[in-house]
Amino acid sequence: MADTDQTRNASEQFAFTPEQQELRTAIRGFCAEHSDEATIRQLMESRPAFDQKAWTRIGSELGVLGLGVPEELDGSGGGLVDAAIVVEELGAALFCGPVFGTLALSIPALVAAPESPVRTETLGPLVAGTRTAAFAVPEQAGRFSANAVTVRATASPDTWTLTGTVEQVVDADTADTLLVAATGADGVSLFVVDATSAGVERTILSTMDLTRPQATVRFVDTPALLLAGPRHANQICQHALQVGSVLLAAEQVGAAQHLLDLSVAYAKERLQFGRPIGSFQAVKHRIADMLVEQEHARSAAYYAAWALQDGSDDPALAASIAQATCSAAFTRIATDTVQVHGGIGFTWEHQTHLYFKRAFTDVALLGSAEEHRSRIAELVLDGMTSDYEVPVATG
Repeated sequence: MADTDQTRNASEQFAFTPEQQELRTAIRGFCAEHSDEATIRQLMESRPAFDQKAWTRIGSELGVLGLGVPEELDGSGGGLVDAAIVVEELGAALFCGPVFGTLALSIPALVAAPESPVRTETLGPLVAGTRTAAFAVPEQAGRFSANAVTVRATASPDTWTLTGTVEQVVDADTADTLLVAATGADGVSLFVVDATSAGVERTILSTMDLTRPQATVRFVDTPALLLAGPRHANQICQHALQVGSVLLAAEQVGAAQHLLDLSVAYAKERLQFGRPIGSFQAVKHRIADMLVEQEHARSAAYYAAWALQDGSDDPALAASIAQATCSAAFTRIATDTVQVHGGIGFTWEHQTHLYFKRAFTDVALLGSAEEHRSRIAELVLDGMTSDYEVPVATG
């Protein structure tokens, strides 16, 4: 009986609460209203490539931009699992908006920063959805790289100024606020820059995924506000990138689930030789493999969200497992969806094409599956080495 009770309790720990189910339903309804295929195609050709009114609604009315933000900072409370649910549904709908730059990276960085007027004044409008942000911080496979910082910070009696260039910053093309890592006399610090300030030049890049714009940002003696000095900047940036990796994984899960649903529906409807193509073993096996990939990805993403939220596991390890699993699953499911749909899956007019481009763009954002597998191996080996006592020769 004790074993049965333990099993029941364990299963309950990983079940979504009624409130989380309601949250999922609310976001799904929001996406049905604001992120249908026609809207996506219109927005991805626009500047900005998102609907500002819809973005404000998602912040002020639904309050989801404040999930994981303490209520004393005008947030909604909750945790990373709640945020992952939201991002999963936004990913399923291929929602056009600065989810990655604002929700996944900048807001977690601000929450982790030391208390200051700069943090408070910057965070509030982002949570409310009245302003957006981009994270102009260099990374290598989802890990903060201080050696790759290319912006120089100069202090004066009254202010800081930044000079340098950051390449390929997601959501920077229309961001109101930029979080920038820059090297000063004492090391790397994290700064807040108003993107409309003098000395900010943004060059929009031509990218494969038009639903997720990127830009190169150049700073020339640009005024900046210090958010965190060298003592805290490294830790803050690393935390933000780990949260970003987990939320990106959740988004990949949502998009992959949408493709799986599309494939199943098409296999039931498309006739070949007078039979639905889903009745042929080759198609059955492919879709079954897609389902297995998807379930593995979902488990990895939500375990990572739970682990970072509760501090129950090494955040670097959990985030890398999530990215290694979800990136690989999303790209494979996207490729298989094109195959299941046959000739129509290759056409620009079919929505599969949009998700396919998102899948292969996501792989390059915070590290490929191969890079994260290498990191997992390093972390596991480091853990084994730290627990192993090297024998000492006694002669």
